[in-house]
Amino acid sequence: MLMDKSFLHWPFFEDRHRLLAEQLDAWAQQHLPVDHSDVDSACIELVAQLGRDGWLNHSSINPDDPGRLDVRSLCLIRETLARHDALADFAFAMQGLGTGAISLYGSPEQQQWLTRTRSGEALAAFALTDPESGSDVANLHMTATANDKGYILDGEKTWISNGGIAERYVVFARTGEAPGAKGLSAFLVPAERQGFAVVERLHTMAPHPLARLRFAQVQVSQDEMIGQPGEGFKIAMAVLDVFRSTVGAAALGMARRALHEAVDRSQSRQLFGKPLDDLQMVQGHLADMALDIDAAALLIYRAAWTKDMGAARVSREAAMAKLYATEMAQKAIDKAVQIFGGEGVRTGNTVEALYREIRALRIYEGASDVQKIIIAKHLRG
Repeated sequence: MLMDKSFLHWPFFEDRHRLLAEQLDAWAQQHLPVDHSDVDSACIELVAQLGRDGWLNHSSINPDDPGRLDVRSLCLIRETLARHDALADFAFAMQGLGTGAISLYGSPEQQQWLTRTRSGEALAAFALTDPESGSDVANLHMTATANDKGYILDGEKTWISNGGIAERYVVFARTGEAPGAKGLSAFLVPAERQGFAVVERLHTMAPHPLARLRFAQVQVSQDEMIGQPGEGFKIAMAVLDVFRSTVGAAALGMARRALHEAVDRSQSRQLFGKPLDDLQMVQGHLADMALDIDAAALLIYRAAWTKDMGAARVSREAAMAKLYATEMAQKAIDKAVQIFGGEGVRTGNTVEALYREIRALRIYEGASDVQKIIIAKHLRG
């Protein structure tokens, strides 16, 4: 399906990355897409398949042989999966995001749980967003009050991916060591813990397992805190620093699929007695899509390479990559729908599904407007 593989020979990549992309593409052609009619079951089965066949080995550190997360591999995997099936990308991404805090800051005992998430036996979730705070993470309201057994969690989380099907949740709450961002901490909370409840399943234009969660006097132990008290904001931002570029990669995969579908359509569709791609306007749309896709890929893999080369933070690079790639993909997919005409808005058409899937990527893990603020802050020093 991938028309142009030349980007794999850019200097950002090593031979192992090229082999990974080739092998995963072959796997995806055999196993994807899956049936989306029951998204909970589909995600559980996708995680099981991805774990069984070894792809989730890239989603977190190996607790028996800990090392650095390879962001270029994460991006290549998300790009490839999203090109074949957006739900498969979601399933992989949530295993990575949901375990990111444990990979980066977890104790050796906490990291042993990663054996289950890497094998596909257990699903993970990243519970950061409060109903009141949204993108303003430093202002979250959920509390964690110290007692003689550890901490008591009280509050709600919303728009939590894998809500209702995850085995454990990485939960961020206010412990109050200092005002704002410096008074947050992170906890690893089992789904069966008394006081935890899924109070609402959230339904979206592109169905995914999403939920609003309630924590009512949920007791957690000191050993279930990730990192140190007051490090929650730092942990959350470090996780997003790694995974924000991969959101751009998922958008890139969707845009590549849209271009593939648009080229096929323009070559097979006859209009005014000749192929659609004989029209200069259509050629212009295809050229714009190809240009934007390459520009996005350069930003994404620059950010990933910079992080893999040891940069402590890549907030600016990741923000640029996520912002440009997701906005670009929205425009590219819209052009593909236009080239398809009426067929492009028919339920079940690939570009119609892409049109619904891409919209959320401009919001989650930092909306486009937030990415602009991050970039501007770096420009202002």
